[in-house]
Amino acid sequence: MLAIIGGSGLSRLDSLEVSHRQLPETPYGEPSAALTFGRIAGRPAVFLARHGDEHRIPPHQVNYRANVWAIAGCAPAGIVAVAAVGSIRADLEPGDLVIPHQIIDYTWGRESTYHEWPERPVAHVDFTEPYDQRLRSRIGQVAATLGLAVSDSAVYAATQGPRLETAAEIDRLEREGADVVGMTGMPEAALARELALPYAAINVVANRAAGRGGSRQAIRIDDIHAVLDAAMGRVRAIIEALVTGDD
Repeated sequence: MLAIIGGSGLSRLDSLEVSHRQLPETPYGEPSAALTFGRIAGRPAVFLARHGDEHRIPPHQVNYRANVWAIAGCAPAGIVAVAAVGSIRADLEPGDLVIPHQIIDYTWGRESTYHEWPERPVAHVDFTEPYDQRLRSRIGQVAATLGLAVSDSAVYAATQGPRLETAAEIDRLEREGADVVGMTGMPEAALARELALPYAAINVVANRAAGRGGSRQAIRIDDIHAVLDAAMGRVRAIIEALVTGDD
């Protein structure tokens, strides 16, 4: 069974034949929303809306620890996380799909580990490759089979939000090697690693980052929503094929 975490533009899976919803208790409080269990073409899946069912929780207030802990309790084969991003790299245009391979974490103040004394002793997990390579490859293969173009590598910069970045901040991120920028990739990926859950992401380029291309003077929020609405059909197709091919 695969677990899917939906972000901006993906608050539900239309193809999921829902069997039940469950709001589990965790040592870290309640997750953003109830887990939605069901089947896609007869194969089991579980879905969680990262920002809540009505998309009310901002990135810096998401209870990432509760979300990932609740999903871990379902013993999924892996987590596929969907998130909107801004593109820093020149060849990534609004509407493009990206499978990131690296992360730079610029967030602060978020509850970012399960290893806190006295509940749990200190532990240092390897995070050299923050995304699961096998799951990343599967996403790329499924997209290719469906005839959908994806970029198979990108460095994701995780910023604090909820505001968007300044043009100068994007210049800095570019100098430091970032290709796309978003607000929810961390600590989600690190928490999944601490629980030994294979984790990979599908990023949807919603806009050019501040100071770039059509966002040179300002980022138009209405344009972001339109891009996400158009792109999420392809994301859903990839997820459905991943679930039905899950072994």
